[in-house]
Amino acid sequence: MPDVRLASPQGNWVLLTTVLGSSMAMLDSTVVNVALPRIGRDLDANLSALQWTVNAYMVTLAGLILLGGALGDRFGRRKVFVVGVVWFAVASLLCGIAPNAGVLIAARALQGVGGALLTPGSLALIQASFHPDDRGRAVGLWSGFGGIGAAVGPFVGGWLVDGPGWRWVFLLNVPVALVCVPVALRHVPESGDQGAHGRFDVLGAVLGALALALVTYALIEAGGGGAVVAVSAVAGLAAAVAFVVVERRRPDPMMPPDIFASRQFTAVNLVTLCVYAALGGFFFLAALQLQVVVGYSALAAGTALLPTTVLMLLLSARSGELADRIGPRIPLTVGPLLCAAGMLLMLRVGPGASYAADVLPALLVLGLGMVTLVAPLTATVLGSVSVVRAGLASGINNAAARAAGLMAVAALPLLTGMGEEAYQEPAAFDTAFDKAMGWCAGALVVGALIAAAVVRRPPPDCKRPECLRHGGVTAPPLEGEPVRKRLG
Repeated sequence: MPDVRLASPQGNWVLLTTVLGSSMAMLDSTVVNVALPRIGRDLDANLSALQWTVNAYMVTLAGLILLGGALGDRFGRRKVFVVGVVWFAVASLLCGIAPNAGVLIAARALQGVGGALLTPGSLALIQASFHPDDRGRAVGLWSGFGGIGAAVGPFVGGWLVDGPGWRWVFLLNVPVALVCVPVALRHVPESGDQGAHGRFDVLGAVLGALALALVTYALIEAGGGGAVVAVSAVAGLAAAVAFVVVERRRPDPMMPPDIFASRQFTAVNLVTLCVYAALGGFFFLAALQLQVVVGYSALAAGTALLPTTVLMLLLSARSGELADRIGPRIPLTVGPLLCAAGMLLMLRVGPGASYAADVLPALLVLGLGMVTLVAPLTATVLGSVSVVRAGLASGINNAAARAAGLMAVAALPLLTGMGEEAYQEPAAFDTAFDKAMGWCAGALVVGALIAAAVVRRPPPDCKRPECLRHGGVTAPPLEGEPVRKRLG
């Protein structure tokens, strides 16, 4: 049985290490959006390069995050976590010194690999290290501090972009890693899953990431047409089909197809795809809209987006409690509709928009929608499968959310007619942004309809979420496997 106590010095060090590690990945998936206009100007990059700056990270993270968790179980969670932190820091350094957009995009893809290694290990280390009597409080502190980091991230990112420069958005990860790694090696106990066996599903992970990358490329470059785009689209679909075939035939698949035999699990993942496609597209475009069209600085844009994260941090636990009482169907129906209303209110945000009258009301409604749906969504995912598969279900749901976000970032400029230089033309970008908000609101309405039609209350003996507070906006919280015995 894990025996680290929260009140002990070692407990404090374990908590510090996991918060620092998870914050690196969480912050990087949000603050980069604020830096995009400055990156584009400094590197003379077009809109597709900015899309890839976001999506290169998301492709590798979404494609490999399940494999990252399996590697930690087999080879040691602390070891894989430390490798992930070092990898992430080195890739961040490459991002920070990138001489052009191509190098930046490649380094972002490497960052995603590091994120896939460290993200699953962060919560797993908490669960495997702390005494059962302290584990709930430790997870609460971990998720709370992580939420605070997510809240201040866009503000810090904006300050860095306007001050020392956008490169420090990435370079800041290096000193964080220099603190995190030695503390982890000295104070965090090693743990693993002694029952882990079989071969790793490397082929499945590669095919999944390849399918995402090829389809994303086809969507981003579709405006220019050509044979390469068509071949990429066909190859991406072929890789997706091959992924399904491989997962069906492997004895230990990364994503067991039979988990989707649960109608509830399938439905809530469809809701997830709709919701996080809309949110991913929104947060990518909103940071650009506030700077390109409204005229905000990077700092002002980052600060302007804070209300959504703050509301989630303050109210997500209460939302989860409400969903426990009334069931998840109403929150998962009302939440997306509130988010859709918030995005439609963003249609008022154009040249000369007032923050108090135009921007803030939209973000408050959007934030309340996210508060309403995120905690019940996580609980429903965990409750739709057996307890022993709850961690796997959470990982699949988390990966689906990230994949949905990257597809939205790839597709929305195509659907709204954004040209390659749109982010440098305020009038053209404003028109396209309004169309994008309509698409995002439509996706949210579809998600609400699916929830209303299919989602029901999970059984009373299902696994409950341990992450009660959540401040991330790009994916639902990633829950780990239940710890039933001493590990390592």
